[in-house]
Amino acid sequence: MATLSEAINQAVKHGYKENFKFLSIGLTTEKEERYYSSSDIRITNFFRFEGQSDPQDDAILYLIETTDRKKGILVDAHGAYADTKLSDFIREVEDK
Repeated sequence: MATLSEAINQAVKHGYKENFKFLSIGLTTEKEERYYSSSDIRITNFFRFEGQSDPQDDAILYLIETTDRKKGILVDAHGAYADTKLSDFIREVEDK
């Protein structure tokens, strides 16, 4: 995929419709109906994007499925601008 927006559009076409966000207690959806711990999610794929001229444009798109069958996306900065708490959370998911 050439751009982050193209990857997001393709993910939505494949059913990844939730927009997850990270809070200190875990992942949640935009409606914040439920919070997911690292044991409640699975990363099915990820894509890394690097900005051509600005390191602030570096990003990672995670495709996520939850134990209650929600499918969605989570975007994080990559490199120096990454959220360290989110990176730790993702490592927990990968380690399980």
